[in-house]
Amino acid sequence: MGRARKEKAEGRRQKAEDRGQKADIPASRFPLPTSHLDVAVVVGSDSDLPTMARAAAVLEEFGISHEVQILSAHRTPEQLEQYMTFFESYGGRVIIAAAGAAAHLAGKIASLTTLPVIGVPMEGGSLGGLDALLSTVQMPAGVPVLTVAIGKAGATNAALGAIAILALGRPELADRLAAYRKRMASEAVDKNARLQKLGVEQYVAKKSSPG
Repeated sequence: MGRARKEKAEGRRQKAEDRGQKADIPASRFPLPTSHLDVAVVVGSDSDLPTMARAAAVLEEFGISHEVQILSAHRTPEQLEQYMTFFESYGGRVIIAAAGAAAHLAGKIASLTTLPVIGVPMEGGSLGGLDALLSTVQMPAGVPVLTVAIGKAGATNAALGAIAILALGRPELADRLAAYRKRMASEAVDKNARLQKLGVEQYVAKKSSPG
Protein backbone atom coordinates (compact mmCIF):
# COMPACT_ATOMS: atom_id res chain seq x y z
CA MET A 1 0.00 0.00 0.00
CA GLY A 2 1.45 3.38 -1.05
CA ARG A 3 1.97 6.28 1.35
CA ALA A 4 -0.99 8.28 0.02
CA ARG A 5 -3.28 5.28 0.34
CA LYS A 6 -2.05 4.60 3.87
CA GLU A 7 -2.78 8.19 4.88
CA LYS A 8 -6.24 7.98 3.32
CA ALA A 9 -6.93 4.70 5.12
CA GLU A 10 -5.79 6.17 8.43
CA GLY A 11 -8.10 9.14 7.91
CA ARG A 12 -11.02 6.81 7.28
CA ARG A 13 -10.21 4.77 10.37
CA GLN A 14 -10.11 7.91 12.50
CA LYS A 15 -13.38 9.10 11.02
CA ALA A 16 -15.00 5.75 11.83
CA GLU A 17 -13.65 5.81 15.38
CA ASP A 18 -14.90 9.37 15.89
CA ARG A 19 -18.31 8.40 14.57
CA GLY A 20 -18.42 5.37 16.85
CA GLN A 21 -17.60 7.51 19.89
CA LYS A 22 -20.30 10.02 19.05
CA ALA A 23 -22.83 7.20 18.68
CA ASP A 24 -21.60 5.63 21.93
CA ILE A 25 -20.44 2.51 20.08
CA PRO A 26 -17.67 0.57 21.85
CA ALA A 27 -14.45 0.64 19.85
CA SER A 28 -14.17 -3.12 20.31
CA ARG A 29 -17.59 -3.81 18.75
CA PHE A 30 -15.90 -4.66 15.45
CA PRO A 31 -12.53 -6.41 15.78
CA LEU A 32 -10.31 -4.69 13.24
CA PRO A 33 -8.97 -6.92 10.48
CA THR A 34 -5.37 -8.01 10.91
CA SER A 35 -4.83 -8.11 7.15
CA HIS A 36 -6.41 -7.13 3.85
CA LEU A 37 -10.04 -8.16 3.30
CA ASP A 38 -11.53 -8.69 -0.15
CA VAL A 39 -15.17 -9.44 0.66
CA ALA A 40 -17.57 -8.65 3.48
CA VAL A 41 -20.64 -10.83 3.89
CA VAL A 42 -23.21 -8.82 5.85
CA VAL A 43 -26.46 -10.35 7.07
CA GLY A 44 -29.37 -8.52 8.63
CA SER A 45 -30.16 -11.29 11.11
CA ASP A 46 -28.55 -14.44 12.48
CA SER A 47 -31.44 -16.37 10.91
CA ASP A 48 -29.79 -15.63 7.55
CA LEU A 49 -26.55 -17.39 8.50
CA PRO A 50 -27.52 -20.97 7.52
CA THR A 51 -28.20 -19.76 3.99
CA MET A 52 -25.26 -17.38 3.73
CA ALA A 53 -22.86 -20.04 5.00
CA ARG A 54 -22.94 -21.22 1.39
CA ALA A 55 -21.45 -17.91 0.24
CA ALA A 56 -18.75 -18.12 2.90
CA ALA A 57 -17.95 -21.69 1.87
CA VAL A 58 -17.48 -20.71 -1.79
CA LEU A 59 -15.25 -17.78 -0.84
CA GLU A 60 -13.23 -20.13 1.36
CA GLU A 61 -12.91 -22.65 -1.47
CA PHE A 62 -11.40 -19.97 -3.71
CA GLY A 63 -9.11 -18.65 -0.99
CA ILE A 64 -10.81 -15.24 -0.85
CA SER A 65 -10.16 -13.21 2.31
CA HIS A 66 -13.53 -12.42 3.86
CA GLU A 67 -15.51 -12.04 7.04
CA VAL A 68 -19.16 -12.29 8.06
CA GLN A 69 -20.96 -9.61 10.12
CA ILE A 70 -24.51 -9.38 11.52
CA LEU A 71 -25.61 -5.77 10.95
CA SER A 72 -29.12 -4.46 10.48
CA ALA A 73 -30.11 -1.46 8.38
CA HIS A 74 -32.94 -0.82 10.84
CA ARG A 75 -31.70 -2.01 14.25
CA THR A 76 -28.02 -1.02 14.06
CA PRO A 77 -27.69 1.74 11.44
CA GLU A 78 -24.81 3.52 13.18
CA GLN A 79 -22.80 0.31 13.54
CA LEU A 80 -23.44 -0.51 9.89
CA GLU A 81 -22.10 2.86 8.77
CA GLN A 82 -19.08 2.52 11.03
CA TYR A 83 -18.29 -0.96 9.75
CA MET A 84 -18.47 0.13 6.10
CA THR A 85 -15.93 2.86 6.81
CA PHE A 86 -13.62 0.32 8.44
CA PHE A 87 -14.07 -2.14 5.56
CA GLU A 88 -13.17 0.45 2.93
CA SER A 89 -10.17 1.63 4.95
CA TYR A 90 -8.79 -1.91 5.02
CA GLY A 91 -8.92 -2.24 1.24
CA GLY A 92 -12.22 -4.10 0.94
CA ARG A 93 -13.44 -4.69 -2.59
CA VAL A 94 -16.93 -6.23 -2.63
CA ILE A 95 -19.86 -6.42 -0.19
CA ILE A 96 -22.43 -9.22 -0.19
CA ALA A 97 -25.57 -8.18 1.73
CA ALA A 98 -28.37 -10.57 2.66
CA ALA A 99 -31.72 -9.68 4.20
CA GLY A 100 -35.35 -10.70 4.13
CA ALA A 101 -38.76 -9.01 4.21
CA ALA A 102 -38.26 -5.23 3.78
CA ALA A 103 -34.63 -6.06 2.87
CA HIS A 104 -33.19 -2.55 2.98
CA LEU A 105 -29.71 -3.73 3.95
CA ALA A 106 -28.12 -3.94 0.51
CA GLY A 107 -29.58 -0.60 -0.55
CA LYS A 108 -28.42 1.09 2.64
CA ILE A 109 -24.89 -0.26 2.13
CA ALA A 110 -24.92 0.89 -1.49
CA SER A 111 -25.75 4.39 -0.28
CA LEU A 112 -22.64 4.35 1.93
CA THR A 113 -20.05 3.17 -0.60
CA THR A 114 -19.13 3.11 -4.27
CA LEU A 115 -17.81 -0.44 -3.94
CA PRO A 116 -19.82 -3.19 -5.69
CA VAL A 117 -22.74 -4.41 -3.56
CA ILE A 118 -24.35 -7.79 -4.28
CA GLY A 119 -27.77 -8.28 -2.71
CA VAL A 120 -29.14 -11.68 -1.70
CA PRO A 121 -32.89 -11.74 -0.93
CA MET A 122 -33.75 -14.22 1.84
CA GLU A 123 -36.58 -16.73 1.71
CA GLY A 124 -39.33 -16.75 4.30
CA GLY A 125 -42.21 -14.68 5.54
CA SER A 126 -45.72 -14.55 4.15
CA LEU A 127 -44.46 -13.84 0.61
CA GLY A 128 -41.72 -16.47 0.52
CA GLY A 129 -38.96 -14.00 -0.27
CA LEU A 130 -40.70 -12.11 -3.09
CA ASP A 131 -40.88 -9.02 -0.89
CA ALA A 132 -37.13 -9.23 -0.21
CA LEU A 133 -36.39 -9.72 -3.91
CA LEU A 134 -38.36 -6.63 -4.93
CA SER A 135 -36.92 -4.54 -2.10
CA THR A 136 -33.38 -5.50 -3.09
CA VAL A 137 -33.63 -5.25 -6.86
CA GLN A 138 -35.78 -2.10 -7.23
CA MET A 139 -33.07 0.46 -6.51
CA PRO A 140 -33.24 4.00 -7.90
CA ALA A 141 -30.99 4.90 -10.81
CA GLY A 142 -27.52 5.87 -9.64
CA VAL A 143 -27.33 3.59 -6.57
CA PRO A 144 -26.98 0.07 -7.95
CA VAL A 145 -27.36 -3.20 -6.08
CA LEU A 146 -26.42 -6.27 -8.11
CA THR A 147 -29.20 -8.66 -7.13
CA VAL A 148 -29.07 -12.46 -7.35
CA ALA A 149 -31.63 -15.21 -6.79
CA ILE A 150 -33.61 -15.73 -3.59
CA GLY A 151 -32.06 -17.98 -0.95
CA LYS A 152 -29.41 -20.67 -1.30
CA ALA A 153 -28.81 -20.33 -5.05
CA GLY A 154 -28.43 -16.60 -4.57
CA ALA A 155 -25.90 -17.11 -1.78
CA THR A 156 -23.74 -19.30 -4.01
CA ASN A 157 -24.01 -16.97 -6.99
CA ALA A 158 -23.27 -13.90 -4.87
CA ALA A 159 -19.95 -15.41 -3.85
CA LEU A 160 -19.15 -16.42 -7.43
CA GLY A 161 -20.12 -12.96 -8.63
CA ALA A 162 -17.81 -11.35 -6.08
CA ILE A 163 -15.01 -13.64 -7.21
CA ALA A 164 -15.68 -12.72 -10.85
CA ILE A 165 -15.33 -9.03 -9.94
CA LEU A 166 -12.05 -9.69 -8.15
CA ALA A 167 -10.86 -11.83 -11.07
CA LEU A 168 -10.85 -8.77 -13.35
CA GLY A 169 -7.54 -7.82 -11.73
CA ARG A 170 -6.35 -11.27 -10.71
CA PRO A 171 -5.82 -13.70 -13.62
CA GLU A 172 -5.31 -16.66 -11.29
CA LEU A 173 -8.88 -16.25 -10.02
CA ALA A 174 -10.20 -16.15 -13.59
CA ASP A 175 -8.43 -19.46 -14.23
CA ARG A 176 -9.96 -20.99 -11.10
CA LEU A 177 -13.42 -19.81 -12.09
CA ALA A 178 -12.98 -21.44 -15.51
CA ALA A 179 -11.91 -24.68 -13.83
CA TYR A 180 -14.96 -24.49 -11.53
CA ARG A 181 -17.26 -24.24 -14.56
CA LYS A 182 -15.53 -27.17 -16.26
CA ARG A 183 -15.95 -29.27 -13.13
CA MET A 184 -19.68 -28.49 -13.04
CA ALA A 185 -19.99 -29.48 -16.69
CA SER A 186 -18.16 -32.75 -16.05
CA GLU A 187 -20.44 -33.55 -13.10
CA ALA A 188 -23.52 -32.90 -15.25
CA VAL A 189 -22.22 -35.24 -17.96
CA ASP A 190 -21.54 -37.96 -15.36
CA LYS A 191 -25.07 -37.59 -13.94
CA ASN A 192 -26.61 -37.97 -17.39
CA ALA A 193 -24.50 -41.08 -18.05
CA ARG A 194 -25.78 -42.65 -14.80
CA LEU A 195 -29.34 -41.72 -15.72
CA GLN A 196 -29.04 -43.44 -19.10
CA LYS A 197 -27.61 -46.53 -17.45
CA LEU A 198 -30.10 -46.82 -14.55
CA GLY A 199 -33.29 -45.28 -15.88
CA VAL A 200 -35.34 -42.63 -14.10
CA GLU A 201 -36.80 -44.75 -11.28
CA GLN A 202 -33.51 -46.31 -10.16
CA TYR A 203 -31.63 -43.03 -10.54
CA VAL A 204 -34.13 -41.19 -8.33
CA ALA A 205 -34.17 -44.02 -5.81
CA LYS A 206 -30.38 -44.06 -5.51
CA LYS A 207 -30.26 -40.27 -5.31
CA SER A 208 -32.87 -40.23 -2.53
CA SER A 209 -31.40 -43.08 -0.46
CA PRO A 210 -29.07 -42.08 2.41
CA GLY A 211 -25.39 -42.75 1.84
